[in-house]
Amino acid sequence: MARATVTGAALSKSRIAYEWIKARIGDGTFSPGYRLVLGQLAQELGVSVVPVREAIRLLEAEGLVTFERNVGAQVAMVDEREYQHTMQTLALVEGYAAALAAPLLPAGALDEARELNAQLADCLGHFEPARFTALNRDFHAVLFGACPNPQVLDLVERGWNRLSGLRTSTFSFVPGRAHESVAEHEAILGLLDAGAPAADVERAARDHRLATLNTFLAFQAHRHP
Repeated sequence: MARATVTGAALSKSRIAYEWIKARIGDGTFSPGYRLVLGQLAQELGVSVVPVREAIRLLEAEGLVTFERNVGAQVAMVDEREYQHTMQTLALVEGYAAALAAPLLPAGALDEARELNAQLADCLGHFEPARFTALNRDFHAVLFGACPNPQVLDLVERGWNRLSGLRTSTFSFVPGRAHESVAEHEAILGLLDAGAPAADVERAARDHRLATLNTFLAFQAHRHP
């Protein structure tokens, strides 16, 4: 009877650990490539490493966690090809949406975007990938939100949602890209403030997205030469 009770308690702790880790993978707290150190997780959860190890095994079976020799357990990286295709498509449609929206931005939109970019800059000192990614999406939403073409907007939203489904942010594992991104935001805002031609706005927004993709691809190439 005592053995059954202990086993039940162990299973319960494993489930708690499983749900806790999975939730943090889902919300981006544990981003792709994040190392899952059993002892550290056990300490945070107030349990032994046994239920944490079992939780990691369950998450590995679901494809959310990988285990590499000499590396240990880490949050699974994204499908490189799917991410690449999504980012390439988003670069095109979001750039076009921003160009269409530029002359229609409501009063205060640029101020709102600058405030969001200032918050992004504040994140750089104590980097939090999930917060940075959320603010980054808000920033871009201000720029393309006034796009008058609902079909283009729908394509942009689908692209962003697909990225969320991939559970990825290049900022998570290449924090240096975050600094570059904030600077590129300022450049785009400068173009909008100066009333630059739509083609220039579109090109800057497209190149900004592709720069993030290129950073990701370079990271992957270095990681798996």
